[in-house]
Amino acid sequence: MLQPALNAPTPALLDALTRVVGTAHAVRAGDPAQGKYLREWRDRYVGASPLVVRPGSTAEVMEILRLCHAARTGVVPQSGNTGLVGGQIPFESGTEIVLSLDRMTAIRAVDADGYTLTAEAGVTLAAVQEAARAAGLMFALSMASEGSACLGGALATNAGGLSVLAHGTARAQVLGIEAVLADGRVFGSLSSLKKDNTGYDLRDLLIGSEGTLGIITAATVRLVAAPKDVATAFAALPSMDALVPLFRLAQEQAGPGLTAFEFMSARAMEFVAKHGQVSVPLGDAYGPCSVLLEISTAEADRAQPLIEAMLAEALDRGLMTDARIAASAAQQAAMWRLREQMSDVQKHEGGSIKHDVSLPVARVPEFLERAAAIVERVCPGARAVPFGHLGDGNVHYNVSQPVGADKAAFLAVWEPMSEAIHELVAAMDGSISAEHGIGRMKREALRRFKDPVALDMMCAIKSALDPYGILNPGKVL
Repeated sequence: MLQPALNAPTPALLDALTRVVGTAHAVRAGDPAQGKYLREWRDRYVGASPLVVRPGSTAEVMEILRLCHAARTGVVPQSGNTGLVGGQIPFESGTEIVLSLDRMTAIRAVDADGYTLTAEAGVTLAAVQEAARAAGLMFALSMASEGSACLGGALATNAGGLSVLAHGTARAQVLGIEAVLADGRVFGSLSSLKKDNTGYDLRDLLIGSEGTLGIITAATVRLVAAPKDVATAFAALPSMDALVPLFRLAQEQAGPGLTAFEFMSARAMEFVAKHGQVSVPLGDAYGPCSVLLEISTAEADRAQPLIEAMLAEALDRGLMTDARIAASAAQQAAMWRLREQMSDVQKHEGGSIKHDVSLPVARVPEFLERAAAIVERVCPGARAVPFGHLGDGNVHYNVSQPVGADKAAFLAVWEPMSEAIHELVAAMDGSISAEHGIGRMKREALRRFKDPVALDMMCAIKSALDPYGILNPGKVL
């Protein structure tokens, strides 16, 4: 898509934007306080901006966009800044305004009888979960970064996380959306209706659009009943070939009660055992592949017998070599911390090239075998560190630098490595982005692998809703 020409903000525009939010909530270029808004946690993207504005209300977001729309100046929306593809970071040109939603942190309403909650975009996922628990219910969107990841960003990227197997992606949690369009108008549909078949689903259009069609300022999300019993287990498998049969057995035994099925390669376990702040349940006997699985039930004292029976049958069938069932809530939390540290511990091993892809579940072991050969061909000695959410086919196919290699030299092969991995994914009927989005990192890959008709439709929608291209310019399209 040809990006319309945008204007750098004039001093008059910067002053007008500052008046909208107040000087205490406007951070000019050169102020060290800008730093946390300009750098993503992997340090792959570091941008620049003449002004970071932090509105405290939807009305202020409306006025900011009205002014920038009139001036033809780009706006980069941001909430928790936990994105992994650079979508929330301004370009290095220093001509875009950063609009941070980190002051919009109100839980507007909780309807326990209707199983809904309405919150603003800057509320962390952990805070939404806590508000749901206080009402005796559960918010099902969960991920390792939930203490800092915010609702607005999670919806803008249609985040996945750890509960997709049972509850679906972020999109499945949403009933209503409030968003400000490029020209400052508000799409205010915070309805809690479970059924509304009145025309196009504009809510789902905005979810996953990465701030390129509108800036989400609030959402009404669905809550679910908290399970009465949860059983968590860590299992060692004899090979990757046992992964899919074990998953099928778990589904047959637990049905919809199977709420998580995470896999971790031997190298991923090696890294977390070496650098993580947790103990590994089976010591060094984690084998070529490990699985963290969870069964949740609506009946008390039901999950534990289910998981015990399933693991016993898996052992009889030779699908696992050993397992440990969490005996307490503390042990459950420790097992999940192990899984959640998979990304962080890789920093200790030098440069890491990241891929977030999805495959048909049955083909995940085949993909892992074929991808390993690609890694060795592109960069001999590089170490594949795959792990992910097997239940929805989501593989985090990360590649760490060879031992003793130069980090910068290794990261220089990011593009050929990703291109080769993405070609394999496409050949296996997969997706080059499972839950992280497109942002800056995968924009060129999207043009290569996305259906041309679908791309034309996306460009037409973008042009209709944001004709001057001010919303998150240069991202996605």
